[in-house]
Amino acid sequence: MKPDSKLAVKISGKDFIFTAEYLPVAGTGLTIDPKIFGSAALTAVNAADNHYGVSMSSLAASAALRQAGIEPVFQIVTRDRNRIALQSDLLGAAYLGIRNVLCLSGFHQTLIGCGESANVFDIDSIQLIDIVRKMNGGHLSDGTKIQGDFAVLIGAAANPDLKPLELNIIRLGKKIAAGADFIQTQAVFDVDNFKAWLKAVGDAGLAGRAAILAGVLPLRSAAQAVELTSAHTDFIIPETIIDRLTAAGDAGAQEKEGVSIAAETINKLKGLPGLKGVHILSGGNESRVGELLAAVT
Repeated sequence: MKPDSKLAVKISGKDFIFTAEYLPVAGTGLTIDPKIFGSAALTAVNAADNHYGVSMSSLAASAALRQAGIEPVFQIVTRDRNRIALQSDLLGAAYLGIRNVLCLSGFHQTLIGCGESANVFDIDSIQLIDIVRKMNGGHLSDGTKIQGDFAVLIGAAANPDLKPLELNIIRLGKKIAAGADFIQTQAVFDVDNFKAWLKAVGDAGLAGRAAILAGVLPLRSAAQAVELTSAHTDFIIPETIIDRLTAAGDAGAQEKEGVSIAAETINKLKGLPGLKGVHILSGGNESRVGELLAAVT
């Protein structure tokens, strides 16, 4: 079956689209603001899967988004589940009416403050994409026939800054060949570098085979930028951006400057050949999503 989600329809159309990220917290309450996530400018909202440590499950948060009238993207990482649990959660998501899934391996547990936890990694994100593709065909990974309908749009992640570029593109190609319908990238801070990555995607014959959404993160402060580059080697933030945030002044001024930088980045990205849209990485600072959207639409 073909997925019939709002995101699937938009991806097949001509419009430049926006998605955003919602990070559930370690609690039982929800902070879904319809004024932000219900914006007509947003096509869908990702519910992160234990991104910064233990939090409400992505499946529950996705269901809550849907109940609020917001199209969810169910994020699911292979770090914490084996293929039995992964497929079980996917079936549950389909039952709840969730029609989009983002397949991730997930950051190592030591990077999310859960170093004492054992990881699973029974399969990686590419293998998970392949399993979801098979489920769309009506069968589990072992060939068991699925009872009832199952049809989801399959997403994957990519990091334009990952080197060497040749291996970066090979891995992206494997995700697309496995069945990825759309790609959400890690945060883009260097647009020229991103253009080079997009060109490499096109040169490899991958352009148009999956919709690419460039990740954009509104930084809160210079300190956050430094922390991100220190903790995650795949985050490359130019010194010019860190200097600009520092020069902005106090915490409030730096946060506003981070939104301005993100808006400028989006305006530079819009219209790039091979780019379908932008994925706003809130980083848990969801209140800035609406402000950023207003600055670019």
